[in-house]
Amino acid sequence: MSRRTVIVRVTLVVLCVALFYQPSEAQRNLRINGTVVGISGRLAGRTLPFSLFVNRYTTPGEITELNGARGRGEDSLLSTLSHMNVGRIQIGNNVGVTANAIIATPWGDGGTKLTVLWERNINFYELRYGTRSEDYRFGYAEMFLDQNGKGEGTFIPAARVNLRNGNTWEVEDFGVLPARLMGLRASGTVQVK
Repeated sequence: MSRRTVIVRVTLVVLCVALFYQPSEAQRNLRINGTVVGISGRLAGRTLPFSLFVNRYTTPGEITELNGARGRGEDSLLSTLSHMNVGRIQIGNNVGVTANAIIATPWGDGGTKLTVLWERNINFYELRYGTRSEDYRFGYAEMFLDQNGKGEGTFIPAARVNLRNGNTWEVEDFGVLPARLMGLRASGTVQVK
C-alpha cells in the first residue's frame, strides 16, 4: 500500500512579511480553541479538542535564524527550533507540547494567518522499531482567522520540513491527508496591521 504525501508550500516571502510585524500587547497571551477533525490515518473520523496558547509571536530575528538553520539541513533546524518557546499546543485533554515558532502574517481582509511549528514527541515504539514516522520530527499547523478571531486551518501532527529552490519551504505530511482545524475561536484580537 503506497502512501501519498501532501506538501504544503510556504514561500519565504510570506515569512519575510512577518519580519516587519510586531504584535501589540493585546495580541500576546492569546488562546485559540477549536476542534481537530481527522481525515485519514490514525485520526480518521475522530474529533479532538484543540488549543493553542500564544505567549508571543516569533520575532524577526528568530525567523531569520530559522531560515538560516533550514538552509543547513533538518537537524540544524530542529536544534534551532528546540531552543525557542513561544507558546503551547494541546490536542485532546493532555498537557500538550511547546509551540516553538508561531509566525503571524496578514491574511484576507483584516484577518491573520498563523503558522505554527513545533518539535514533535517521538514515542518509544517509533524509536525501538525504527518506523518511517521517526523521520517526521516536526508538527505543523496553519490557521486562517478573520478579523473577529474565527476561522479554520490545517493540522499536520508528523511532518518533514524541506527547503526547495532556496526560497520555498516544503512541509511534507507523514499521513495521507492532513487533519482539519474547525471552529477556531481566538480569545482576543489577532489582527495583523
